[in-house]
Amino acid sequence: MANKNNEKLIQAQKKYQELAKTKEPPRPVLKNCIRAFVAGGLICLAGQFITEMFIHQFDFTEKTAGNPTVAVLILISVILTCFGVYDKIAQWAGAGSAVPVTGFANSMCSAAIEHRSEGLVLGVGGNMFKLAGSVIVYGTVSAFVVGIVHFVLDIGGK
Repeated sequence: MANKNNEKLIQAQKKYQELAKTKEPPRPVLKNCIRAFVAGGLICLAGQFITEMFIHQFDFTEKTAGNPTVAVLILISVILTCFGVYDKIAQWAGAGSAVPVTGFANSMCSAAIEHRSEGLVLGVGGNMFKLAGSVIVYGTVSAFVVGIVHFVLDIGGK
């Protein structure tokens, strides 16, 4: 596909693309991967710390501490997004801050903040789920399919 587009370019456009490639700085892929790994690891470490706090301070079990841990991580992410801190972390960390649940909360909160002047329903409600809606639908459908597979396999095992 890219070759077909290049065939349609005139000579001056081809020269410009070649010049632009020579001037473009190289992408620091290894550095970006390390940053993403460190940032994602620190977010997971914070989540583990919160889980341990729920287990030891509030007598949760390992099984029941997961949901409040996720809620606290989402709350922290939303607060940091509101103060503009999460965006700075995301610029440094890249995918390391986008992949965990905190990145999902950041994307929803950012859209809500950006469109709050348009009203609660059409602004915040309508735009907040543009990005998140597909993720929610995919997650719901995936959970449904996994549930059916689990149900079918569980019946076969009995």
